[in-house]
Amino acid sequence: MKILSFSAALLLSASALAASPLTVTVGGVQSNGWFAADHAFCTASGFGPNLSPSVQWSQGPAGTKSYALVMLDPDVPADLSLYNKAGVTIAADAPRQIFPHWLLANIPPTVTQIAEGTEGKGVVKGNLPLGRTAIGTRGQSGYAAFMASNPDMAGDWGGYAGPCPPLNDLRRHEYRIRVYALDVASLPLPDRFTWADLEPALKGHILAEGEAKAAYSLHPAVK
Repeated sequence: MKILSFSAALLLSASALAASPLTVTVGGVQSNGWFAADHAFCTASGFGPNLSPSVQWSQGPAGTKSYALVMLDPDVPADLSLYNKAGVTIAADAPRQIFPHWLLANIPPTVTQIAEGTEGKGVVKGNLPLGRTAIGTRGQSGYAAFMASNPDMAGDWGGYAGPCPPLNDLRRHEYRIRVYALDVASLPLPDRFTWADLEPALKGHILAEGEAKAAYSLHPAVK
């Protein structure tokens, strides 16, 4: 297994524009750029190991008081009624939406790595508890809403919840693992914060940021 590193500045603030981007390194990415199956929430036959990958990043610039980490899938079909629907194939160019798989805010400035398995091991009802941990404050992944109607799986869904693209989707999903260096020690977030809460809270506080990518698909025709 090879560990791949990527970095990118998304330029969401003037301070981020002036700083060098963070270098983000994610474990469990194969030489072809795909997540290993160990880190998937789903396989073609059911639930996967859902093992959170290791993540490490370069030190933020002077003035960094905390970090935030997110993992987003911008390739989720906008129409979730098509998800694994028998007899239906989701075209690669079908409309898409962003789905958050992992939200961790208020990471102490002394923390620049998260070990494999720290934020997820296996698929369990509600996943990990929300709230403060030694490495940051967990928010709700998109699975909280996605699983809300299933009494066997409904819950807060904190921590890492890995890839689970539709079996019938012809699009290769490109997961973004982003780390932000921030100029505040704590963001004003609700207890059950979502990406819709975190994204605007970040604005105006980003000193630097970086991104790693990894792909995943369950459709046999997608490479």
